Order: sequence, then C-alpha cells, then structure tokens
Amino acid sequence: MNRLNYVCLSIIFLYLGIIGRTSAQSKDSTPLRLAVAGITHGHSGWILRRGSQTDITLSGIYEPNADLAQQQAKKYNLPASLFYTDLKKMLDEVKPEAVVAFGSIYEHLAVVEACAPRGIHVMVEKPLATTLAHVTRMEQLARKHNIHLLTNYETSWYPKTEKTYRLVNDSSYVGAIRKVVIHDGHQGPKEIGVSKEFLDWLTDPVQNGGGALVDFGCY
Repeated sequence: MNRLNYVCLSIIFLYLGIIGRTSAQSKDSTPLRLAVAGITHGHSGWILRRGSQTDITLSGIYEPNADLAQQQAKKYNLPASLFYTDLKKMLDEVKPEAVVAFGSIYEHLAVVEACAPRGIHVMVEKPLATTLAHVTRMEQLARKHNIHLLTNYETSWYPKTEKTYRLVNDSSYVGAIRKVVIHDGHQGPKEIGVSKEFLDWLTDPVQNGGGALVDFGCY
C-alpha cells in the first residue's frame, strides 16, 4: 500500500474509531500528522478525543470561535497551543499530512483552497459541498495539486453496514437482490440535542445548503 492510500485510509479509520492499523498499514508505523479545520460539527469529538492515541499526531486545530475552542480544549484535555484562529498559519506551522474538516458545508471549499496548494489531503463531512460551483472548484484543486479529497458518509463505515454488505454480496446467503428500500433518520438536530454552534449552521440555508434534504438526502 503506497503512502497516499495509507494516509486516506488512516483518516477514515482513525476518525471513526472502528479499527486501528491493519496489517497492510502497519508497514508504515509513523503516526499520521493530522489537523482539524473547524470543530462546530458534532462529529468533531470523534477525532478530538483521539489526541492521546499513538497512531496519529493531532498537530493542530483551526477554530475561529475562541469560546468554542476553549470549551473543547477543556472537554478533551487538549493544550491551548494546538488551537489556531488562522487556518493558513496553522497549516504552514504544523505541516499536517491530512486535514479533516468539521465546519459548515459551505466552508469546505475554503479548507480545500488552503490545503490543496500545500499538498495536504482533505476529508470533509458529508455532503461534499453546497453548490455545483463549489464542487467544480474543489475537484479542479484536488486534480491540479494531486491530493485525495474524501467525503465521509458516516454510516458507510459502521461495522453493521459492512457486515450487511458482505452478507448481501454473498448471493448464497440471501439470493438475488430484487429491490432495496432503506428508511433512516432521527427526530431532528434540535430534538436530539446537538450543540448551538452545530445547530446554527445546520439551519442556515447558505452554510448548510438545503436543510434535511441535503443532510439526509446526500446519502
């Protein structure tokens, strides 16, 4: 497995906490230098709590909201020195191999614009972007600077999803598939208790890009 593929797989695996290094990945035991761009998304805690792990080096966290940064630093016992209010400054100082973006969907483009010219791989939360113009620009940057640009569809990496796929893929277990219908969802972000910072942009038509239609429809 080459280093680029290792980086991308590591971002996904480490972010979700499903598995550690596979035997193929263990050929390169160097901790992945990972930075975080924005922490308003509710899933950011899944990587912030990994600060003490040895399979990654959490090298920097960009978050312009100083109160939120202080709150999360205390919650996850992270040093204040990890936090930056300037994304480009953070990238230049800590030089991460990859960045995970946990800001609003609208902000994904700015993260790619900052990371791609520096040769830094990027993973964003789903969906990829709010508009076709943003998608087109992000694709151009990724291709021009030869970086991996990943979109994390969280449920795709659940162990139960993988197990279901394997069972279905084995035609001897369930037979030929004629039709698949999936119903998924929850009561709503406010109802399940997301943070104010998360809810603020989830309910903003520009920052989110389309409400529940985008948040769930993108799957």
